[in-house]
Amino acid sequence: MIVTTPGVRVLAALTTAAALLLAGCGSPSGGGTPDPAGELTVALQFPPRADYAFDADDGKLLSFLGVGETLTTVDDEAAAAPGLATGWEQDGDSWRFTLRPGVEFHDGTPLTPEAVVTALRYVAGVEAPPRSIRDIGFEIEADGADAVRISTTEPDPVMPLRMSSGNLAILAPAAYAAGDAPDYLRSGTGPLVLETVNGVESAELTRFDGYWGEPAGAARVTVRYVEDPQARALAVQAGDVQFAEGLPAAQLEQVRSAGAEVVEYEGARTVPLQLNQSRAPFDDVRVRRAVTEAIDRPVLAGQVLAGSAQPAADLFGPAVPWGATEPPAGADVERARALLAEAGYGPENPLTVQLWTFPNRPELPTIANAVQAMLGEAGIRVEITVGNYEAQEPEVLAGNYDMFLNSRSYLSDFPDAASTLTSDYTCAGSYAIDQYCSPAYDALVDRLNGTVDPAQRRQLFAEAAGMLDTDAVGVMLVHPLNTAVLRGATGFTPDPLQVRPVLPQLIPAG
Repeated sequence: MIVTTPGVRVLAALTTAAALLLAGCGSPSGGGTPDPAGELTVALQFPPRADYAFDADDGKLLSFLGVGETLTTVDDEAAAAPGLATGWEQDGDSWRFTLRPGVEFHDGTPLTPEAVVTALRYVAGVEAPPRSIRDIGFEIEADGADAVRISTTEPDPVMPLRMSSGNLAILAPAAYAAGDAPDYLRSGTGPLVLETVNGVESAELTRFDGYWGEPAGAARVTVRYVEDPQARALAVQAGDVQFAEGLPAAQLEQVRSAGAEVVEYEGARTVPLQLNQSRAPFDDVRVRRAVTEAIDRPVLAGQVLAGSAQPAADLFGPAVPWGATEPPAGADVERARALLAEAGYGPENPLTVQLWTFPNRPELPTIANAVQAMLGEAGIRVEITVGNYEAQEPEVLAGNYDMFLNSRSYLSDFPDAASTLTSDYTCAGSYAIDQYCSPAYDALVDRLNGTVDPAQRRQLFAEAAGMLDTDAVGVMLVHPLNTAVLRGATGFTPDPLQVRPVLPQLIPAG
């Protein structure tokens, strides 16, 4: 994790393990003392798009806010850890989860097996269930006075990890009484109570005095949803908010000059340069390797993006225990030219390719221009198109492109890489933009279906990433850093997996 304080930028050796020890489950401020009456205002970048709906990504927002809680969370090794469930065991195609005793919902009713069944049956039964439990034959029933049993069509090795998905938070039975979308106000179990919401503009939360774990750091939190990063930066400078997230590099000096603490930390996201292997020129592995050799990933991260990313040596990187931690080598332009010559390209037969990307992630057009210049040094002419992702996606999935500069979260719903390794890179993958198809790779990924042990799964993840590198399946360019800014608050503990709640940690300063 990189911490930037006013006037100082240092590399801090705070691991996810230490973060977990500091943060606990709902722990305020990395072990600080809650303020009995303190208030905070925070600026978050992503507002609710579907009224906090659990069948959309909005459901995760309730967990992020510290309102809703799930049966499990994750530990420093990205393995399942106790949440509302204290233990679990597998029996064939089912898992039995033992519930934490003494938990109350915000409306005063107790957590019971029947309450968990009501909540998870609802979310499993919506038209588009969360990806974490979709298409697995998910069923749930009460199993005694203190447990629930979850069954699937086939034995599932990662059900405890699936249960950490923020879209599977458990609300009070009364929240589901109307039969339609659940009422999320005053119905969670977390350290903060969602009292009121104002559409996509704001929300008000208060500390839950009956919380089973460590209390929230502030008595009241006002959330402002501010999508414009410049507006978030100005709010920090003006003292209108005490915490903000997601500020790009261009705004960090602004808030630093106002005395803010800036925290930059790893995230489970990769920017890949995807290469279409279904047609020339990238059906030739020599051309794909030439592109890899021509791109200087350390320069992209350190200079082009001004240190707001880490150079990528593999798909995963240091945000997860199985990712590469050593930086990749710089460019070898002469090697790139030699590989192109072997493939039949050179001054007499120059190679011209199209590169598509989109502006939703503001760093992508900047990276595209840098990649264009780097490949030009190796003799590859690149023509860039910056367009609308929604229009580009069907074309790239159909293989109607050359190069596609993308930004991909490789842990979409819960901290297990099998989903991305399957959807993005197997022969029948639903998001196989690279058009990669390797029976050996598919066989390796298929072994995950029968592997329960977390250490063995991590080893398979690393092996799969290594095979993608060996086969030059695109170029993993950089891992963008997440950012958080504090001015008037303390206690933020980074979570690269973005599973544990953020707001309960924060304590008003002064």
